[in-house]
Amino acid sequence: MDTTIGAQHMPLRDQVLVALRQRIVNGDYPPGERLTEDRLAEDFGVSRNPVREALRVVQAEGFVVMVPRRGAVVAVPDTAAVADMFAVRERLETLAARLAAQRATPADIAGLRALLESAREATDREDFGRVAELNTLLHTRVIDISGNKWLSSIATALYLQVQWVFRMGAPDRAPHSWVEHIRLVDAIEAGDPDAAEAAAKSHVDAASVAAMAGAEHGWE
Repeated sequence: MDTTIGAQHMPLRDQVLVALRQRIVNGDYPPGERLTEDRLAEDFGVSRNPVREALRVVQAEGFVVMVPRRGAVVAVPDTAAVADMFAVRERLETLAARLAAQRATPADIAGLRALLESAREATDREDFGRVAELNTLLHTRVIDISGNKWLSSIATALYLQVQWVFRMGAPDRAPHSWVEHIRLVDAIEAGDPDAAEAAAKSHVDAASVAAMAGAEHGWE
């Protein structure tokens, strides 16, 4: 973690929740790993109460499941969960790309290009945790550029799951994703809504195939 639990200006339970989510999404607590309250309290240097509250939230969000005789365990995204996520992504990202192509400013394009370059560098050095973060940043930035507040509202919860699933398959997926993102940004910069929508759909379709394969094989 970048900062110490208890040092931030937010309730302790919220700090534990943010840290717990981050460790799950980044793979520090991998799918199938048991998460006891005592173990998490020790990891974060807090009492069991904020840990218990944080576990309830991540369970509701789908990151953790309760298993008989084992307790809290990091979830393993299955094919049904992945298919549902990508069904939403296809509708959301294609619309966002179309709107972004109509509304992007030169400053917006420069920001997207900077994210692409950072992702290329992270891919080259095989920093897949950072690649996953940048993947989320790029997609949420396109949604912001679209100017549609409803898309932005939906994306807040969705992209925690997107980042989690992407991180699991990042070693194989990252180089392809980077190239697909370049095509998307090129279409947005060209101000071509049809091309941007097509690039977004092609990207989501490719990502879906990779993620479904990972889910079918238990992310091994």
